[in-house]
Amino acid sequence: MTSLVIRRPDDCHLHLRDETALRAVLPFTATRFARAIVMPNLKPPITTTELALAYRKRILAALPPGVSFEPLMTLYLTDQTTPQEITRAQASGTVHGAKLYPAGATTHSDAGVTDVRRIDAVLERMAEVSMVLQVHGEVTDPDVDMFDREARFIDEVLAPLAERHRTLRVVFEHITTRAAVQFVASGRKGIAATVTPQHLLMNRNALFEGGLRPHHYCLPVLKAEADRAALLAAVAGGSERFFLGTDSAPHARAAKETACGCAGIFSAHAGIELYAEAFEAAGALDKLEGFASCHGADFYGLPRNTGTLTLTREPWEVPQHYPFGADELVPLRAGERIAWRIAAARGAPA
Repeated sequence: MTSLVIRRPDDCHLHLRDETALRAVLPFTATRFARAIVMPNLKPPITTTELALAYRKRILAALPPGVSFEPLMTLYLTDQTTPQEITRAQASGTVHGAKLYPAGATTHSDAGVTDVRRIDAVLERMAEVSMVLQVHGEVTDPDVDMFDREARFIDEVLAPLAERHRTLRVVFEHITTRAAVQFVASGRKGIAATVTPQHLLMNRNALFEGGLRPHHYCLPVLKAEADRAALLAAVAGGSERFFLGTDSAPHARAAKETACGCAGIFSAHAGIELYAEAFEAAGALDKLEGFASCHGADFYGLPRNTGTLTLTREPWEVPQHYPFGADELVPLRAGERIAWRIAAARGAPA
């Protein structure tokens, strides 16, 4: 196959940052995706509906002229979040979920939830108003091996949470392990997961190819080859429980190439093309449209986009870096080739 036309896709997990960084990265996503679920872990975090609406205005103002793109906003849950704030968020019509960051689990998560039982009343209200809970699924206990934190989170936090709140819709974000695949695939109704391009295309060996590779460091970290294979098999199988979420997370080169580098991989520059590579490798290009354009929209209760995106199998070389304010942004596959490119994108968000 040398050309593929799909319904315009959605990115169901995206970091856009703010101000100069926002203006640098937003055009990459808006070129490819009609909509995106925008993560709230700014500094300070987006903890209220008022802050979410203001952030949405800044995103829309940063769009290139003539580009149609809809940001779908989220709230950052803390120990102090109230059920009343969830009610306000749902009534706004522009907040589509609330993100659970275990405190200290990832970038800008210091203000996250210290014990999930503290927000049970909030989760009950979310279930009542049918708001989606988005979960960063890792325990933060320093005694737990880095590569086991997702599996432990399932057993200790997520499975009990899903059982306590049987009608709450839950997205297990950026899953990385066979254990997560099994939990989602066999879980109750209302449980789904996003999968990133890096976790479909790379295993943990990529962290050490030719030396330590800081631009391949993300959280959750890349896992073993058996885990990568399980993720690829899950998405290639076409299950509606799995859908696209790049988790594209831009950090300046100086913040990555340092003694204590930030976690996050920037992939928005090829946010659909990388998935095409993965699905082609699995012999499942016919399943890409459902994964990218249908399953996420259906889970969030959104109309499917009516526009189209055309991909062509024509290799291109990724730049070594992109402008990022006063610094540089190193993308995934910098200086390497990607097999698919965008030929055309038509239509506005649904």
